Amino acid sequence: MIRDEETLNLLLAGVRRFVREVLLPQEQEVAETDQIPPAVVAQMRELGLFGLSIPEAYGGLQLTMEEEVLVAFEIAYASPAFRSLIGTNNGIGSQGIVIDGTEEQKQHYLPRLAAGDIIGSFALTEPGSGSDAASLRTSAVRDGDHYILNGTKRYITNAPEASIYTVMARTDATRKGAGAISAFIVERGTPGLSLGKTDKKMGQRGAHTCDVIFENCRVPAANLIGGKEGVGFKTAMKVLDKGRLHIAAVCVGAAERMLEDALRYAMEREQFGHAIADFQLIQAMLADSKAELYAARCMVLDAARKRDQGLDISTEASCSKLFASEMCGRVADRSVQIHGGAGYISEYAAERFYRDVRLFRIYEGTSQIQQIVIARNMIKAAQG
Repeated sequence: MIRDEETLNLLLAGVRRFVREVLLPQEQEVAETDQIPPAVVAQMRELGLFGLSIPEAYGGLQLTMEEEVLVAFEIAYASPAFRSLIGTNNGIGSQGIVIDGTEEQKQHYLPRLAAGDIIGSFALTEPGSGSDAASLRTSAVRDGDHYILNGTKRYITNAPEASIYTVMARTDATRKGAGAISAFIVERGTPGLSLGKTDKKMGQRGAHTCDVIFENCRVPAANLIGGKEGVGFKTAMKVLDKGRLHIAAVCVGAAERMLEDALRYAMEREQFGHAIADFQLIQAMLADSKAELYAARCMVLDAARKRDQGLDISTEASCSKLFASEMCGRVADRSVQIHGGAGYISEYAAERFYRDVRLFRIYEGTSQIQQIVIARNMIKAAQG
């Protein structure tokens, strides 16, 4: 559902140019310093990249899902750390407010998120609840016109940089499961909120995660998303449906980059008097990658169009995330293999991407959780 093809093409061309002229030359510095340069962040703000999916009424670009995945294809061509910084503002960091927030919450937070003046974060996972998110233990007890939050969230993307956190907490201690979970907007600096040390990860240097800890943290009742208790888990699942589709698009963009790098290397590298691209076993790896990449791109675009039509895409989003993330892992492995010894050396991007993309099969629902979602939806549909 592309609203204005000419405007979209201008946006995509601008993003493509920004990725190649600004982001690609900065990749090595980000990998070495674990920081995205402030000047790059400022340029991201100027391009409107922090507000791609936020409604125009609140200062965003309000891209349709199809438009958003097309932009994600372009952004993800560069190191995933760049996309991660803007991704939470466009996805899980803002969409809870966009989808279920009150008008007052939208007016207060969305314009600043869209401008990149504040960074959003999504706090669902805990030390004891990851895939089984409905078993979370962080509590929120009503105390007058506040809630008192206690608990710890783990592996929270952008937490060290975030200004606001969308926090899932249990508002009814007598009930188990998802029905007692509510969603809150908690601002950085709120007394009782603290951060753990920044995690040292396998990859994605420049994108940061850490624990977010709540100790008698007093949050205004006005910050209960939607002003209603007990619907926070539903909000989280709506957010994740969209987020899974976005991550699937990111997998496509990253795989495009790895395949182009592998093809270029195969055409330049000579063995036995020939470019290795002339050898059929190398060609097989290139061809398999191209075919799987094409399939993933088609899946993502189809699911995005269905979401724009207002259809329930829970199954399609999980199918896309499952296939695209697994595809991306296979392309990464083949890219290293085609590079040979060079693929194991950090001088080449293949080594870094191999580590970076491994996370795509884990966060926003592991591949195994996607399989469960797909199968349960199939059974439910068959039962009528």
